[in-house]
Parts: sequence; C-alpha cells; structure tokens
Amino acid sequence: MIPGFSNRRRFGDLSQQETLALAISSEEDDARIYRTYAERLRGDFPASAAVFDGMAAEEDEHRRRLIALHQARFGDVIPLIRREYVSGFYARRPVWLIENLGIERIRDEAEAMERDAQAFYEKAAARAEDAETRSLLGDLAAAEAGHSDLAAALAREHLSDDSRSAEERTAHRQFILTWVQPGLAGLMDGSVSTLAPIFAAAFATGDTWQTFLVGLAASVGAGISMGFTEAASDDGAISGRGSPLKRGLAAGVMTTLGGLGHALPYLIPDFWTATIVAGIVVFFELWVIAWIQNRFMQTPFFRAAMQVVLGGALVLAAGILIGSG
Repeated sequence: MIPGFSNRRRFGDLSQQETLALAISSEEDDARIYRTYAERLRGDFPASAAVFDGMAAEEDEHRRRLIALHQARFGDVIPLIRREYVSGFYARRPVWLIENLGIERIRDEAEAMERDAQAFYEKAAARAEDAETRSLLGDLAAAEAGHSDLAAALAREHLSDDSRSAEERTAHRQFILTWVQPGLAGLMDGSVSTLAPIFAAAFATGDTWQTFLVGLAASVGAGISMGFTEAASDDGAISGRGSPLKRGLAAGVMTTLGGLGHALPYLIPDFWTATIVAGIVVFFELWVIAWIQNRFMQTPFFRAAMQVVLGGALVLAAGILIGSG
C-alpha cells in the first residue's frame, strides 16, 4: 500500500458481481445485528424482540433473492466483499456500542440502518447493466424504504397497548436502577458526608482558600471512591441494575457535585459571606435530594425531607462544633 492512499475500492469501480456480493454480505450482517438486538431485548422487552426477529427474517429473504440472482448470472462462487473493503460505503457501529443504550436508541439505530441500505440499493440499481438486476435492486430499495412500514406493522402485531405499557415500565425501572439510584446515593453521600470536613475546616482556620482546597479534595476523593465502589459492587448480571460503568459514573459524578456545591462558595474571599452562601447552598442541596427521592423513589416528600434535612443538619452541626473547638 502506498502511504497516504487507501487500499479500499471505490464503489464506482466495483463490478456487477462485486456489487451483488456486497449486497449479500450487507444483508447477512444486518440480519445478524437485528437478531442480536432481539436477543438483547428478549428478557425485558419480548414484544420489541419479536419486531426485530421479523426484521431479521425480512433481511434473510432479501439475501436469498440476491443469492439466487448471483447464481443465475455469475454462478455459485460469491466473492468476499464487505462494507469495510469499499471506500465511502456506510458502516455499521459495533453492536456493543448500541445495545446498552436503551430500547429507543436501538430503534433509532435500526431506522438509520434502513436508510443506509435504501441509499445503497438506489445507487446500485442506477449502475445495473441488465434489466433483471436493476429490477431486483430497485425492489430492494423500495423494500428498505418501506421497512419503517414493516416495523410499524410488526409493532402493531406484537406491541399491544398492554405490552407497550409493560415495556415502558421496564425501561423506566432500568433507568431508575442504572442512573437514578446510584446518582442519588452519590449526591447524598457527597452533600452530607463532606459537610463536616468543609465546615470544620472553615471554622478552624477562618481561611476561605484553605477551606475550598479541603472541600475540593474531599469532594473529588469521595467521588472517585464512590464511583469505584459502585462499579465494583455489582456487575449487574444477576441484579439487573445495568452496566457497572454507567452506575459508577453516575455515583462518582453526583458525589463530586454534591460536595463541590458547598465548597465552591469558599472561593469568595470574605469568610462570613462565603459561609452564609455555603449554608444556603446546603439547604437547597438537601431539598433537591428530598425531591428526587419523592419523584423517582416514591418516598413521601415530608418523610424524605425530614430524613435528609435532619441528617444533614446533624452533620453540619458536628462540623461547626469540631471546627470551633
């Protein structure tokens, strides 16, 4: 290969046989992707899994028609031509980048796949040298364009109102388990556990900059610790709580933010102004935690507020007393 030049073929340079071979391999890949999505969804979203099973079966039918045409025109030996061999040809993102992003993201990716395939068949049909090939490729372009209708028809067949509602509840539950629960635990830990060291440092030193450094160290350290603890505590395989990386990220980031909220006011040079602002921030942090508990965890608001505010007030008082002593 000459440095600076790609070793991939241009689409316009492919022969008719190579174009058919490319179409066959693309249909094979898409069918496998749809089946992978179906398997990923089958446990929690069985109705949507059935939709992707149907789309995979449709891609299999396309592949069979293309193979039959290749056999009629060029024989049984199909050249190995894949997407990555063709310059500028559309690529498919690895399944593992998509499958953990939720059902709506998977559906969006499937729609993009159909649009890409439609564009390919339209270009291939325009280059076809015989009527039979042009006709088949044109039919497949129309079929890919109509796959949104196929998906809608399959959804009507498999996704009743009850099953759709069940899937929405499952998706909401997964969101709570993967993002809200660890994020809330992190926010509570960061907001409450850093109160004592930050306000103890403030009243012990009377130095806002030193207090800010203590708060920054406590917040970042707690965030790293909480993130690693959450990620390492459960791989999600049995509990169904989702990706440990996502949970660790949610817990770590929210822990850090919870501590930084009342550390940042100590960038204000005046001690009492900084302390009053930090106290106001703490008040709002604790009420936000109570609101999240009520909104997502169905904890009665008054009970959540009493638990969080009382706990936070005790930790705050401990920090002030220790620092003043």
